[in-house]
Amino acid sequence: MAGFHVMADAHGMHVQPAVRRISTPDLWDALRLGAEDFWAKPSHYVFLCLIYPVVGLILTRWTSGSNAIQLVYPLMSGFALVGPFAAIGLYEISRRRELGMNTNWRHALDVRRSPALPSIAAIGIMLFALFLLWLFTAQSIYTSLFGSEPPASIGAFLRDVLTTKKGWTLILLGNAAGLVFAVVVLATTVVAFPLLLDRDVGAVSAIETSARAVMANPLQMALWGLIVAVLLVIGSIPLFAGLAVVMPILGHATWHLYRKVVEPAQIRPPRRPM
Repeated sequence: MAGFHVMADAHGMHVQPAVRRISTPDLWDALRLGAEDFWAKPSHYVFLCLIYPVVGLILTRWTSGSNAIQLVYPLMSGFALVGPFAAIGLYEISRRRELGMNTNWRHALDVRRSPALPSIAAIGIMLFALFLLWLFTAQSIYTSLFGSEPPASIGAFLRDVLTTKKGWTLILLGNAAGLVFAVVVLATTVVAFPLLLDRDVGAVSAIETSARAVMANPLQMALWGLIVAVLLVIGSIPLFAGLAVVMPILGHATWHLYRKVVEPAQIRPPRRPM
């Protein structure tokens, strides 16, 4: 089918792009190129990404007002789970800049005309489901340790978490569970969305290519995940305001990481019927 397609490409074929081995300097170079893309027109990108700190503040206010203070940290860290999908418009800007095309911020919305849009949406839904599952897991860990009664106040919650054995257990188990979710997202989507914007290969191939990229470069991809996590934490600390800069730089850098990891389309990849 050349019309609506998700699992395979427009011809019903499963494409297997070749992946490269990269080095640690390639990661820093991807970040450098991402920063260059951001500084080319930073006002446009900050405008695009102001939605993230605003949403963060709304979620924080909502959880505080509904006595769900224990979910503030999971919500903050959950940005890393949905980040690959949230940055799609930034990948498109980097792609257009690479080709010498107009990079006006309005073109970030051109993804809606991509032939791979159903595949992009499918993987986006998968990430959102993982995000909800992460929140459910975080709440379950808290409930198993402190019961179903919500924290009385932010101060009481911080005292419970930082000064009690249950609180230290919560920190340990919560971060261990979060690491599992982060590894799953990294392994399945590290280059999935840039690949789908660049080539309509289908959701299965995009996820598979991401997994092969991680297996070919386990140490480098682990470092990349750590870099992303640290930058997101730094961007979230000042009332999420730093995400307006961190998110676009990471989004652009991910596009350049994709370019370094996945062989260009000129090298014809093997295909097999779905």
